[in-house]
Amino acid sequence: MSNTAQNLASTRIASLLDENSFVEIGGYVTARNTDFNMQQTETPGDGVVTGYGVIDGHLVYVYSQDASVLGGTIGEMHAKKIAGLYDMAMKMGAPVIGLLDCAGLRLQEATDALNAFGEIYLKQTMASGVIPQITAIFGRCGGGLALVPALTDFTFMEGKKAELFVNSPNALDGNNKDKCDTASAKFQSEEAGLVDFIGTQDEILAGIRELVAMLPANNEDDMSYEECSDDLNRACKDLENAAGDPAVLLSNIADDNNFVEVKAAYAKDMVTGFVRLNGTTVGVVANRSEVYGEDGEVTETLGTVLSGKGAQKAADFVNFCDAFEIPVLSLTNVTGFKACKCSERMIAKAAAKLTYAFANATVPKVNVITGKAFGSAYVAMNSKAIGADMTFAWENAQIGMMDAQLAAKIMYAGQDVKVINEKAAEYAALQSSAAAAAKRGYVDNIIAAEDTRKYVIGAFEMLFTKRDDRPAKKHGTV
Repeated sequence: MSNTAQNLASTRIASLLDENSFVEIGGYVTARNTDFNMQQTETPGDGVVTGYGVIDGHLVYVYSQDASVLGGTIGEMHAKKIAGLYDMAMKMGAPVIGLLDCAGLRLQEATDALNAFGEIYLKQTMASGVIPQITAIFGRCGGGLALVPALTDFTFMEGKKAELFVNSPNALDGNNKDKCDTASAKFQSEEAGLVDFIGTQDEILAGIRELVAMLPANNEDDMSYEECSDDLNRACKDLENAAGDPAVLLSNIADDNNFVEVKAAYAKDMVTGFVRLNGTTVGVVANRSEVYGEDGEVTETLGTVLSGKGAQKAADFVNFCDAFEIPVLSLTNVTGFKACKCSERMIAKAAAKLTYAFANATVPKVNVITGKAFGSAYVAMNSKAIGADMTFAWENAQIGMMDAQLAAKIMYAGQDVKVINEKAAEYAALQSSAAAAAKRGYVDNIIAAEDTRKYVIGAFEMLFTKRDDRPAKKHGTV
């Protein structure tokens, strides 16, 4: 490899993996094409470093594109190296990590390069749901290459220089880069929802290491847990105060207070991420009504509603967890669906996808109702009706069709305030309280908020050997 390659592609791999653990594969491969005087151009490694190593002792396969070799463009042999890496990873049942820095298709190879893209897509598709796939974007990732991170499970992106796009900002009608940089990490994380994490190169590599430690090596891995030194019965004081922002709540109940949030900048009304509970990785889906700053103050108010983007984000995450046998914990605090023209375009389909994801998942599923749980939005959030194995409710939780005051106004329209208030109180006790839901069997236990950690851990321990059969079919269509 050239000195430049060592400074870019290889150095990133060395920083990502445990020290001196990387073994390169295909280091002597070069381009075969001779058209357009290609035989006079040196292409060490054909612009990509491939091999394997370990992260905290866990085997991973890595490829890192070298922008100093023809801009890191993808040609025939470049793609064959990546495809071969996928073949090895599938045989061994280990994650694939791609470090992207590429100008796209290699024009000198044209049809061969186009076919090369397809070969990579096919390998990614076959690996989906079998081994975790992670990409990190450090330079350009445009055109057809943008499908590569979209086909993986998690995407990291350098915050200042990296670009991710199918069509460049200047190619969009009525737009330019200065007006709206659709290729930026900010746009792709906040608007498109394709990017999970943004940071510097060092932050990205550290984040990948943390994520890999959380994930199983493959869909049959039953060793994705570690020894827990945290108190399993630890009470979490003042947990009610964090109900609005589950990111804070989850940090409190997790082993050693460690919560890894994914897609944090996208659809903030829904929180998705991973915690460890008694050493076992658990995926979490939670409604968020407020965003807290580092000082504990509310920085953004979202309301207790489910948006189309939030439902889609949660559905994708639940599908990932189910594919890799990761138990799912949901924290429910929702009063309905977001009501706006933009959300209305997609809310029915997105909510259906979320309902389907929860109902179809066969992994252990636990639901904790932390606030209000009203209407169809509550049903879609891993309710017992669609298959939650265990459902807990905090003591002050409200569960039912709608807010008691509103229900009373509808049922007793035209009555005076006194009657409305009396009927609202009666409705709250008979139809909207946690106790009323528990009496009907829709809630398994009513718990104090501070005891959430120990009850959830106990539920997942009980569900460890869960088996859940489904009707024989190729796949669903939702």
